[in-house]
Amino acid sequence: MTSAALEDAIKHAIADLSAPADDALTKAAGEGLPDRKTVFDWVERTKRLVLEQRDRSALRSEIPALSERLLQLLRQVNLPDGTDPEDVVAGFLPRLPTIRARLAGDVEAAYEGDPAAKSFAEIAVSYPSIRAIAIYRIAHELVDLGVPILPRMMTEHAHDRTGIDIHPGARIGERFFIDHGTGVVIGETTEIGDGVRLYQGVTLGARSPRHGEMLRGVKRHPTIEDDVTLYAGATILGGETVIGQGSVIGGNVWLIESVPPKSTVIAESPRHLVRPRRSDRAHGLQLHWDI
Repeated sequence: MTSAALEDAIKHAIADLSAPADDALTKAAGEGLPDRKTVFDWVERTKRLVLEQRDRSALRSEIPALSERLLQLLRQVNLPDGTDPEDVVAGFLPRLPTIRARLAGDVEAAYEGDPAAKSFAEIAVSYPSIRAIAIYRIAHELVDLGVPILPRMMTEHAHDRTGIDIHPGARIGERFFIDHGTGVVIGETTEIGDGVRLYQGVTLGARSPRHGEMLRGVKRHPTIEDDVTLYAGATILGGETVIGQGSVIGGNVWLIESVPPKSTVIAESPRHLVRPRRSDRAHGLQLHWDI
């Protein structure tokens, strides 16, 4: 490519990318595109504060710094009409002790529910589920204060780091425990009571029609009442689906209808075919799949 041709290509690329448009990405830019690294840094620092920080002198410096950073982030998004960013920060700070209290209950639930846990400290600093739940609880309070975009960025950061996908709009009660956690999905309008335990691969999702935008703002995800246990791979779908208090849902169960309180639901066991292994040495180290 000649120098003149390269310069011409650059000029056309700049002109085309800066031209007025009315597509989804242009609209997204108009709604505000906060810096991802700044958002992730803020929520990680806030998570550490509520999980670990108790030194008064450290709090005197960290809380004002986090407040100022949050104020800057709020100015990068379109808040609801009439919402002052300073009022949002002032409304968020008093919620920090409540977030900490709920996380303390989550850690205690993990200690009581996981025999592999050796200490509260191990859970607080190493369990991916506590990391995801902590970020969710922070982000959820911002949702409750009417903040757009930022809460979803925070929980998707947790999703990226832990494999646990909790929408910040979901409502989750106290003493919540996710064991292992990889592949867990909790949708936007999910409601979860107190003392609920989930295992890896659980989906609390929606029954999505072809035109999903018709259901925006409508309850689409299930309600899980108090003291329910959902084992690995369970899938529960639909806004009208309610799992009654004290129920146990077995692994790989698929549910699109409600379950009464104190129920046990298990998937019917598949039939297994057991054969003796072939004995010739030529095939002794290989698995045989000819059924």
